[in-house]
Parts: sequence; structure tokens; C-alpha cells
Amino acid sequence: MTTVADVAEWLEKFAPSGLAESWDNVGLLWGDPSSSADRIMTCLTVTPTTADEAIESRAGMIVSHHPILFQGTKRLRADRPETGFLWKLARNGIAVASPHTAFDNTQGGINEILCERLGILDPSPLRPIGVEARTGTFKVVVFTPEPDLEAVMASAFAAGAGVIGDYRECSFAIPGQGTFFGTESTHPALGQKGRRETVDELRLEFVCPAERIADVLTAVRSSHSYEEPAIDVYPLHQESSVAVGAGRVGMLKNPTSLGEFAAIVARTLGDRGTRFVGNPGHEVRRVAVCCGAGDDFLKDTARTGADVLLTGEARFHRGLEAEAIQVGLIVAGHHATERIGVDILARRIASASAV
Repeated sequence: MTTVADVAEWLEKFAPSGLAESWDNVGLLWGDPSSSADRIMTCLTVTPTTADEAIESRAGMIVSHHPILFQGTKRLRADRPETGFLWKLARNGIAVASPHTAFDNTQGGINEILCERLGILDPSPLRPIGVEARTGTFKVVVFTPEPDLEAVMASAFAAGAGVIGDYRECSFAIPGQGTFFGTESTHPALGQKGRRETVDELRLEFVCPAERIADVLTAVRSSHSYEEPAIDVYPLHQESSVAVGAGRVGMLKNPTSLGEFAAIVARTLGDRGTRFVGNPGHEVRRVAVCCGAGDDFLKDTARTGADVLLTGEARFHRGLEAEAIQVGLIVAGHHATERIGVDILARRIASASAV
């Protein structure tokens, strides 16, 4: 049986939450992680219509590109149109997860899919994410007596620590000696207070993703016999051969004019409402892409030397800004620039679930 937690774990590996924008709300947002997700529906947005479709098809989970509960909700009532469909999903035990901007920005995500379809070669991040800005991974070191070792490891692993690639429950332990002096207010698990004690301990270490640190530390402390267990947490420097970041920029396989490229975009995405700002005869060689509402990437486009920014929607004043800095701007529709990825995501989830 495929569970909601299994799907959420796969989504995190495919589109790590660390790639999402800081304002976003991604991951498993709704439902019971242990419930069945043998039938999964993908959609761009959870609406009353898509909620009814999920219920009718007996889906156990919806993977929606756009998150639900994006803003605070004070009332979740069945008799209100803005929340009634969520009440139906809850009554039918249907979970909801959203990869949103993490899916936009990941390898093989929506921005790269757009590049592939439009003949944009060797795309790289339009707005790179530095190591210091990533969610990252930490090394947790716990000093523990040997009788506590198994309990401490088990609690840490259950809370999400010790995962390296496709391996779980990874750790390393080396023996040593620790000292302590307990004051009158202490109750040491080993030795006596009021004098310096030397005890045999193990240095246990394991990796932990940043988003699980709080849960892992709580779990370790609850399973440790010491009143004050010694715990060190170190950020790990992440080297990667894969550049990460938001948006994409690359060279057009067949350079053309701005007007013709806008027409190619419209045909490829099936959107008749595609508009553009700029000289239609201006040559386009280097293209920046940001699906959805990406008009704030205009300055990044200019910085990378791209001739045009393709995005889903843009405000009026962004068009004036594009004219002022002489960068083309193609607006192809929010739905058109993202729907292309949702269909592919459905096939990828189906393939992963079949393994």
C-alpha cells in the first residue's frame, strides 16, 4: 500500500522544500500521513470542482501545484463556499500536498520543462540560490552512555534523522570518556553529584535535514537518560554539481525575432492570449523563463544578459520597466505556463508508485 507519507517523501526528494520561495507553503498540508494514497489526483488548484472530482474518483490524495490554506483561515465551515469543499475533503479522508515553487525550481521542474519545449538549451538558474540560503543539512552529535544508544538512535531516526540518499538509519558512533560535576540541584543518571565523575560514553552522530531539527532534538532528549544530554549541531557545507535556484535562463536553439518567439510560445502552450512588450523585430537569442507570476525576475533577466523574460503574468508597470531597460517581456498566462508541468508530474508520480 502506498501511503500519503510515501508520496510526500517522494515529492520532497523530487522537489526539495528548500528550493521553494520563502513566502511559499509547500509539502504535505492536509490529511493523515498513514492513510492510503493508492489513487492520486493531480491538479493546478484545489477548487470545489476538483474536490468533487477527487471524491467521485475515490482518490486518497490530491497533489495540487498551488497550495491550499495559503493564508490564515479562522473559520472552516461546510456552509461557506470558500471552505466548504475543504470540509468535504476532510470528511472523505483525502490528503493534499503542494510542491508549488519547489516544483517550479527543481531539476526537471516546470521551468526546465518550458525550456525543453521551447528549444532553450542548457538552462541554468535565473536567480541562483547560494549554499547559505538553502534549507540545508546538519550534523547532530549526541554523547550518550551505551545503554541509551539504541533508544536514542531509534527516536532520532523516527523523527527524520539519519537519511543519506536512499539509505535510512545512518549513524556513526565512537567510544570515549566524558566528565561532569553535578551541583546540589542535579540528579545525575550515573555517578554522584558534588564531585567530578568520569564515565564511558559514545559519541553518536547522524545527519538531519534542517526542517526536522526541532523534532529530532526533542526526540533525542526524551529518550536520553541524562538530565542535560550534551548535544552539538553543526551546519554542513553542501557541495553540489547541480546549480539550483529560481527560474531558468539559456540560449535559444534557433534564434528568432521577439514577435516570432511570442507566436511560438503561444502555439506551444496553446494560449491565444499571449502578449509581449518590446520591439517585435528585436532578435532573441538568450531567454529567461519563470512560470506563473514571475515579473519580479525582470532585473535578473537583464543581469544575465537575456533578451526576453517569459512568464505567466505581469503587472502594468513591469511592462513599462521592460521597455525602459530594453528587455523583451512575454506574458503567456499563469495557467498556460504551469499546466504543462502538472500533467508530467502525474505521470512521474504514477511511475514512482509502480516501482
